[in-house]
Amino acid sequence: MAVFKTIVISDVHLGTKDAKSKELAKFLKYNHCRRLILNGDIIDAWHLNRSGKWKKKDTRVLRRVLAMVEHHNTEVIYVRGNHDDFLNHLIPFMFGRIKIVDHFEIKSKATTYFVTHGDIFDVVSSKFKWLAKIGDMGYKMLLWLNRRHNRKRALLGLPYDSVSQKVKQKVKIAVNFISDFEDVMVNYAKSKGYGGVICGHIHKPDNKIIDGIHYLNSGDWVETMSALVEDIKGNWEVIYFDTIIPIFAKEEKKNFKPPNLNNS
Repeated sequence: MAVFKTIVISDVHLGTKDAKSKELAKFLKYNHCRRLILNGDIIDAWHLNRSGKWKKKDTRVLRRVLAMVEHHNTEVIYVRGNHDDFLNHLIPFMFGRIKIVDHFEIKSKATTYFVTHGDIFDVVSSKFKWLAKIGDMGYKMLLWLNRRHNRKRALLGLPYDSVSQKVKQKVKIAVNFISDFEDVMVNYAKSKGYGGVICGHIHKPDNKIIDGIHYLNSGDWVETMSALVEDIKGNWEVIYFDTIIPIFAKEEKKNFKPPNLNNS
């Protein structure tokens, strides 16, 4: 089990077929923290309003979060995103160690970070919501193709291969959108005197310095299954479910002690 000062996750999109709810619940089981930041698009209200279906595995994620609060005294900060903009009616909200906010800031070492989902810096999401929803439907179509593609690969014994990630990496307009988004985030942080920015929204995990500003993106739990973590000393990194969970599972199996049936 790993213990961090802060864990940041975003873009889970609970209520959609592509949300990796089981994986996230397992991730939160093995990784504890003093502060958990749910940085937007945790619940996909857009999809639920259209044709989505809430499942037990989605509820399991929320129960895991509440268990972290109850058993480990974790502070939970839920930053609203564009897909869970129904939270606008609640903001600001505080109940015990759970907060729902539009944005906020944290300090790590000597740096102050601006924390936001990021959609307010995306002109399409903030000004042209109808166009953003059309784009979201296109993305869902890519994910549908992705599921079919990987079912065939699984039958052939081949590893997971993300169609949508390849599209985003190769299509010029997608590459430019990501670059422009990062520049806007960094310029805003700099103009307000922040030394760093923590965001999500574009489903691309990252940890880098841009023009002197520490840019951190938590990625998503639809494809990359990534999170940002801050260790006790204030160091940040991106970690991935596929990389760390096998390690914990192996340790758990190694330390497992079967019951002594002779004493029963």
